[in-house]
Amino acid sequence: MSEIITVNHISYKYTDEQERNALNDVSFTIAKGEWVAIIGPNGSGKSTLAKTINGLIEPMSGDVTAGNLTLNEKNIWSIREMVGMVFQNPDNQFVGSTVQDDVAFGLENLGVPRDDMVDRVRDALDKVNMLEFAEREPARLSGGQKQRVAIAGIVALRPDIMILDEATSMLDPKGRQEVLRTVKEVKEKENLSVISITHDIDEAAAANRIIVMKAGELIKEGTPEEIFSYGDQLIEMGLDLPFPEKLKSSLKEIGISVPTEYLTEEGMVDWLWTYGLKK
Repeated sequence: MSEIITVNHISYKYTDEQERNALNDVSFTIAKGEWVAIIGPNGSGKSTLAKTINGLIEPMSGDVTAGNLTLNEKNIWSIREMVGMVFQNPDNQFVGSTVQDDVAFGLENLGVPRDDMVDRVRDALDKVNMLEFAEREPARLSGGQKQRVAIAGIVALRPDIMILDEATSMLDPKGRQEVLRTVKEVKEKENLSVISITHDIDEAAAANRIIVMKAGELIKEGTPEEIFSYGDQLIEMGLDLPFPEKLKSSLKEIGISVPTEYLTEEGMVDWLWTYGLKK
């Protein structure tokens, strides 16, 4: 797969008074169509990194490339059209009086012709299963529905990359699953690259690859299986363990021999079912 994002030795500090950089010599690449989760404790530099990729802040050193464009003053608006961002609180993103007005807002700013705009709004709402709510006021939606509308607003712009900046952190478990399922479906239909900035270990498990940040530095990188196999070392990094790993740890404590490889929740259920049949 071809690379769509290249982050090359970037560093950033918010003020000269800061003792350390918010980002310190960070490098990685993201392939077209890949889903990468960026995890780490508070203050690790996750959101700063997202804003650097989107061009909301400019690194002090190093460079960022999106598509074939290097992030600079000349290319900033082209890159922002290429990289859509969904934030933590959808209420902060709503500007329209109805759902369809809100999704159309970005298209109006780009000067998209009305007939094309109507088609793109309907198509985007359909992709996130919110078409029946087109005339509804955003304030009357649930948290999960609001985030799906926020995603539709990005999808309508037809970016190549979508960044979720803690986009599920304010949702209940049902709303979180709803939004992640929507992102996965849209990603596959549109062949989007997705960058998920998250505290949620289970959300990170849905990604193709995980980047672990700590104190502004990239300290680990690998597949979910590789990262979660560190077990208790994740806790030392200031992170939580995914539920299947917690369950395996509890089972080991009572003398049950469990698989060494990482298992998803579905995989753990299958293993427990097989284990139960052997007893």
